[in-house]
Amino acid sequence: MLKKKTLYENIPEWGKVDDLVQISQDFLPKPEELVFRPKLRKVTLTLDEDSIIFFKQKADELNTSYQRMIRILLQEYSKRMRCYQ
Repeated sequence: MLKKKTLYENIPEWGKVDDLVQISQDFLPKPEELVFRPKLRKVTLTLDEDSIIFFKQKADELNTSYQRMIRILLQEYSKRMRCYQ
């Protein structure tokens, strides 16, 4: 089997990598965000049975707590909704 010969044409010159790639400067959390644990408050919440079954099944698959999944879902929702106020 013959190997195709690769032609290297139109190679960008050194120093122009920034023109090709946009690097996000804030993709990692700050160190203080890694140790921060939000203050939790217990509430009583009544949910429909289908929702509970869904979250419990997914939590079992992911080896986590269904309450944690619901809490994170609510956190994300509230963060996004704050942007629209």
